[in-house]
Amino acid sequence: MSTSKTGKHGHAKVHLVATDIFTGRKYEDLSPSTHNMDVPVVTRQEYQLINIDDGFLNLMLPDGSGKDDVKVPEGDIGNEIQTGFDDGKDLLITIVTSMGEEQAMAYKDAPK
Repeated sequence: MSTSKTGKHGHAKVHLVATDIFTGRKYEDLSPSTHNMDVPVVTRQEYQLINIDDGFLNLMLPDGSGKDDVKVPEGDIGNEIQTGFDDGKDLLITIVTSMGEEQAMAYKDAPK
């Protein structure tokens, strides 16, 4: 984030550069410094992996109910989760949720 001096119309500008947490894509915005900006609420939660079925993760919520609407992520993380599950490891999957989207971002071995 950087700010510029006031121009001939009297408003300082703020130049914001941000990275999308789901895609890694870079976004830029230029806005007057006196205007409000919306900030997304990001939540991170760990779930226990129960099964992988048709490209979706079957997860157990802390209250014992199931969650099965999160896709196996593409790339290295998805391959590592699949390999760990195939090897019989108990895994905890970190799900990041923001603005109606959610994605598995990380994993780790479940405590014994």
